[in-house]
Amino acid sequence: MGQIDVERNGAVISIAINRPEKKNALTAEMYDALSGAVEQAEADPAVRAILLHARGDAFTAGNDLEDFMKRPWKGQAVPPAVRFIRAVAGARKPIVAAVHGLVVGVGSTILLHCDLVYAADDAKFMMPFINLGIVPEAASTVLLPLLIGRQRAAELFLLGVPLTAQRACEMGLVNAVLAPDALLTTAAAAARQLAEKPAGAVLACKALMKRGYQAEVERALSEEVAVISQRLESPETREALSAFLEKRKPDFSRF
Repeated sequence: MGQIDVERNGAVISIAINRPEKKNALTAEMYDALSGAVEQAEADPAVRAILLHARGDAFTAGNDLEDFMKRPWKGQAVPPAVRFIRAVAGARKPIVAAVHGLVVGVGSTILLHCDLVYAADDAKFMMPFINLGIVPEAASTVLLPLLIGRQRAAELFLLGVPLTAQRACEMGLVNAVLAPDALLTTAAAAARQLAEKPAGAVLACKALMKRGYQAEVERALSEEVAVISQRLESPETREALSAFLEKRKPDFSRF
């Protein structure tokens, strides 16, 4: 798949983001490949767990903004990023994530839909949606306040404050913080453990844990996409993206 590597290890499917020269920034093609890998794993009865990780020195720098600007969401029935988010959010099978280095934007919010999350001690979580003139996605406007409290979520979303791996663990966003050389082996071992459990019981337990807030997640997934699609046409977002490409500080005082 090029920049998305998919490997089968017994009953575990391993999906790796592999664009290290760009800090694993995600393009539309990469989102489609990620979605396809998750969807195929879900459809394969022999697959019992999914492992999501990345190669290089970062999990992901988030969206590739140049690619993002070339492919506006307007006019797309299901933008590739939305397809990926819905594939992970709707997955019935357990997903284990292993993150390190930069964990930006969707790289952070998608973890809210994973069942086990392990972070290297060098992981740096950032959610700079407001800085781009848009709002968070992946139903994170519901799930993050639910997990860590509204005020802490506001600090991460509204101020864009970076979050260390240790702080993320203390807040409950990740299960454990590990040395980088132990990250993938630990996450892979957890995925294998899940794959060895009674599959029916695992699926039922995951479904029950999600059921209490599923309606709110569905609402948020749809509303966030609608707001983001609108915000992408706004002067604020145009200024943010232009400033990024021109390597300058954006000026929002005019809006």
